[in-house]
Amino acid sequence: MSRPRASLGILPDDLHIALEPWPRIGRPAKHDVQAWTVTDDWPERVPVTDAELVVFEAWFEDLFDELFGPCR
Repeated sequence: MSRPRASLGILPDDLHIALEPWPRIGRPAKHDVQAWTVTDDWPERVPVTDAELVVFEAWFEDLFDELFGPCR
């Protein structure tokens, strides 16, 4: 037996006002995050163990099949 789905109906046009982030509590950040630079310093090939592959395949099998096709 399936449960009935809730319906919100028509949402008000000014809903974005309620979705604005709350003011941050605590100290402000020491650094201006707008000036941060992201650097990719990973090696070109990253070693992966067999145990890591098993975990990724277990959790992301459906996604991998969708992206790369099913395993043969």
